[in-house]
Amino acid sequence: MRLATLIHQKSYEHIVYVLRRHPITFIPRIAFLSVLVGLPAILTMIAKNLFPDLFVHPIFFPIIVLLGSIYILFTLLLFYTEFTDYYLDLWIITNDRILDMEQMGLFAKTVSEIDLFRIQDVTTDVHGVFATFFDYGTVTITTASNNANLAFRNIPHPDKIRNELIRLSHEDRKYHQAQLDA
Repeated sequence: MRLATLIHQKSYEHIVYVLRRHPITFIPRIAFLSVLVGLPAILTMIAKNLFPDLFVHPIFFPIIVLLGSIYILFTLLLFYTEFTDYYLDLWIITNDRILDMEQMGLFAKTVSEIDLFRIQDVTTDVHGVFATFFDYGTVTITTASNNANLAFRNIPHPDKIRNELIRLSHEDRKYHQAQLDA
């Protein structure tokens, strides 16, 4: 995915960070979907032991295969939807602004933008053993406006990102103040 197609950079703007959720946060979804994919095999083995004639019957066997195929395709579609949501949730931090690209399902997304000089508070939140061990958490950005709170969920190295956001917002404030004074 080319970032140039996602954002229209200003002449003085350059990308500092491109953030996605930590890959470890996708593992529980993979495990759950793997169980869902393996479930038909387990049910088939149980059914073969309980009802051995069912799998040689000329009418029931094709119906079982058809239902099993529909189930597997549905499960793969669910995996694809989950992966698309994981992969396309994207936060881009430049030296001038933050862009939040949030994928919602397969066919909907929202894009929001916050100028760095408007940031009032940046908070990190790391909960749990896995989050502490693998160093991921949530960074919440608060601005003066009522509806402009932004959260980077489950990103790697949240403390580092928080410090960088504070530094970048101070630099951007100085730049805008110099523009006002001139």
